[in-house]
Amino acid sequence: MSNKDQEFVEYVVQSIVDNPDSVSTERTVDEMGVLITLKVAPEDMGNVIGRSGQTARAIRTLLRVVGAKNNSRVNLKIYEPEGSNRGPRRERNDRDDHSNDSAAEDMPDPIGVDDLNL
Repeated sequence: MSNKDQEFVEYVVQSIVDNPDSVSTERTVDEMGVLITLKVAPEDMGNVIGRSGQTARAIRTLLRVVGAKNNSRVNLKIYEPEGSNRGPRRERNDRDDHSNDSAAEDMPDPIGVDDLNL
Protein backbone atom coordinates (compact mmCIF):
# COMPACT_ATOMS: atom_id res chain seq x y z
CA MET A 1 0.00 0.00 0.00
CA SER A 2 1.23 3.47 -0.85
CA ASN A 3 2.43 5.90 1.83
CA LYS A 4 1.46 9.00 -0.13
CA ASP A 5 -0.89 10.02 2.67
CA GLN A 6 1.93 9.96 5.21
CA GLU A 7 4.28 11.85 2.88
CA PHE A 8 1.55 14.43 2.30
CA VAL A 9 1.08 15.08 6.03
CA GLU A 10 4.82 15.41 6.60
CA TYR A 11 5.23 17.80 3.67
CA VAL A 12 2.35 20.08 4.72
CA VAL A 13 3.25 20.16 8.40
CA GLN A 14 6.97 20.72 7.77
CA SER A 15 5.96 23.71 5.65
CA ILE A 16 4.02 25.41 8.46
CA VAL A 17 6.13 24.72 11.58
CA ASP A 18 9.24 26.49 12.84
CA ASN A 19 11.07 23.20 13.55
CA PRO A 20 10.54 20.99 10.49
CA ASP A 21 13.19 18.50 11.65
CA SER A 22 11.05 17.65 14.71
CA VAL A 23 8.06 16.53 12.60
CA SER A 24 7.50 12.79 12.63
CA THR A 25 4.60 10.57 11.63
CA GLU A 26 3.61 7.00 12.31
CA ARG A 27 1.26 5.14 9.98
CA THR A 28 -0.88 2.23 11.14
CA VAL A 29 -3.45 0.27 9.16
CA ASP A 30 -6.34 -1.70 10.63
CA GLU A 31 -9.91 -2.66 9.74
CA MET A 32 -11.03 0.96 10.32
CA GLY A 33 -8.56 2.30 7.76
CA VAL A 34 -5.32 4.23 8.01
CA LEU A 35 -4.33 6.23 11.09
CA ILE A 36 -1.50 8.71 10.85
CA THR A 37 -0.16 9.92 14.18
CA LEU A 38 1.63 13.26 13.95
CA LYS A 39 4.25 14.45 16.43
CA VAL A 40 5.73 17.96 16.41
CA ALA A 41 7.78 20.08 18.80
CA PRO A 42 5.70 21.51 21.68
CA GLU A 43 6.28 25.08 20.50
CA ASP A 44 4.86 24.20 17.06
CA MET A 45 1.52 22.86 18.30
CA GLY A 46 -0.16 26.23 17.83
CA ASN A 47 0.88 26.36 14.18
CA VAL A 48 -0.42 22.85 13.52
CA ILE A 49 -3.71 23.25 15.38
CA GLY A 50 -4.40 26.81 14.21
CA ARG A 51 -6.97 29.23 15.52
CA SER A 52 -9.98 27.27 16.76
CA GLY A 53 -8.53 24.15 15.16
CA GLN A 54 -8.95 25.44 11.62
CA THR A 55 -5.50 24.40 10.38
CA ALA A 56 -5.82 20.88 11.78
CA ARG A 57 -9.31 20.60 10.29
CA ALA A 58 -8.01 21.72 6.88
CA ILE A 59 -5.16 19.18 6.98
CA ARG A 60 -7.61 16.42 7.89
CA THR A 61 -9.94 17.40 5.06
CA LEU A 62 -7.15 17.36 2.49
CA LEU A 63 -5.87 14.08 3.91
CA ARG A 64 -9.29 12.50 3.40
CA VAL A 65 -9.16 13.59 -0.24
CA VAL A 66 -5.72 12.00 -0.64
CA GLY A 67 -7.06 8.84 1.00
CA ALA A 68 -10.16 8.75 -1.17
CA LYS A 69 -7.99 8.99 -4.25
CA ASN A 70 -6.18 5.85 -3.04
CA ASN A 71 -9.44 4.10 -2.01
CA SER A 72 -8.70 4.23 1.71
CA ARG A 73 -10.10 5.95 4.77
CA VAL A 74 -7.40 8.07 6.39
CA ASN A 75 -7.56 9.77 9.78
CA LEU A 76 -5.06 12.06 11.48
CA LYS A 77 -4.26 12.00 15.18
CA ILE A 78 -2.15 14.86 16.50
CA TYR A 79 -0.10 13.81 19.49
CA GLU A 80 -0.07 16.65 22.00
CA PRO A 81 3.18 16.64 23.97
CA GLU A 82 3.61 17.96 27.49
CA GLY A 83 4.48 21.65 27.50
CA SER A 84 2.71 22.55 24.29
CA ASN A 85 1.67 26.17 23.80
CA ARG A 86 -1.97 25.24 23.43
CA GLY A 87 -4.10 25.86 26.51
CA PRO A 88 -6.45 23.32 28.04
CA ARG A 89 -9.26 22.24 25.79
CA ARG A 90 -12.49 24.03 26.56
CA GLU A 91 -15.78 22.31 25.97
CA ARG A 92 -18.30 24.54 24.27
CA ASN A 93 -21.96 24.48 25.09
CA ASP A 94 -25.05 26.49 24.24
CA ARG A 95 -24.58 28.85 27.17
CA ASP A 96 -21.33 30.13 25.64
CA ASP A 97 -23.21 31.44 22.61
CA HIS A 98 -25.48 33.60 24.74
CA SER A 99 -23.19 34.57 27.60
CA ASN A 100 -23.08 38.24 26.53
CA ASP A 101 -26.75 38.69 25.69
CA SER A 102 -27.04 41.64 28.07
CA ALA A 103 -24.18 43.42 26.30
CA ALA A 104 -25.87 42.83 22.95
CA GLU A 105 -29.08 44.39 24.26
CA ASP A 106 -27.20 47.62 25.08
CA MET A 107 -25.93 48.02 21.52
CA PRO A 108 -27.94 50.05 19.01
CA ASP A 109 -29.69 48.27 16.19
CA PRO A 110 -27.59 48.06 13.02
CA ILE A 111 -28.53 50.38 10.18
CA GLY A 112 -30.26 48.58 7.35
CA VAL A 113 -30.23 49.49 3.67
CA ASP A 114 -33.82 50.76 3.94
CA ASP A 115 -32.75 53.22 6.64
CA LEU A 116 -30.29 55.05 4.36
CA ASN A 117 -32.95 56.95 2.36
CA LEU A 118 -31.09 56.68 -0.93
